[in-house]
Amino acid sequence: MIDTLCIYALYNWWLNRAGEITGGHRYDYLMCLVIYACKCDVPKAKLKEDMYEVFQKLKLVGHDNPLIEEDIESALEVYSKEYYNFKISDIEYLTDIRIERNKRNGRKQADHVKVMNTMKVLKKQLGEEAREGRLSAEQKVIDFLRQNPTARKCDVIRGTGLDKKTVYKHYEAAKEKASQSEEPKVIETIFTQRLGRINRNVNEQ
Repeated sequence: MIDTLCIYALYNWWLNRAGEITGGHRYDYLMCLVIYACKCDVPKAKLKEDMYEVFQKLKLVGHDNPLIEEDIESALEVYSKEYYNFKISDIEYLTDIRIERNKRNGRKQADHVKVMNTMKVLKKQLGEEAREGRLSAEQKVIDFLRQNPTARKCDVIRGTGLDKKTVYKHYEAAKEKASQSEEPKVIETIFTQRLGRINRNVNEQ
C-alpha cells in the first residue's frame, strides 16, 4: 500500500506551481490540476476546494479573456480515470511549464530511491508499465527523443552517453516509436474542452 502523503505530494507540487502560469494557460493549468488529482486519487471535494482557492490567484493573471468560475466546472469534466496515463510532454505543451525528468531535486540518494520506488509501485497499481532494472539502449534513445523530438543523432550521442554505433543502430526505429502518441483521444478531448470554453465565452459577450 502506498503512503497517501507520497501520492498527494505530486498533486501538491503541481498545485504550488500556479504562480508560474501565464495568461493563455490558466484554464489548461486547471484541467491539468484535475488530471493530477485523478492520478493521485485526490477526492473530488478536496480538488474543487483547491481549485476555487487557486482560481483567486489565476484571476489576477492578465489576459484579454477573463477566467470565470464556470471554467472550474468545465475543467472538472476531465475528472476521470482515463487520464491516468496523461503524459508529461502533453502537460508541458498545454501549460507551458517545464517539468524536469528523473531529477533528485536536492533529495539525498536514499530518499530519491524511496520516491522512485513509490512511483514504480503506483504505476503498477494504475496498470502502467513500470520498468525494472537498467534501461535498454533502444529505450534510452526513445526516452531521449521523446523529450527532445528534434534531436539529431549527434545530440542523442551527447545526451545519452551511448556510443555512435549504438545510437545509429536504434535511431530510426526509436524516432518512430518516440513520435507515437499514447493518448490521442485524451488530447482531442482536452482541445474539445478548450474550444467549448471559448465558444461559451464568445456567446456570453
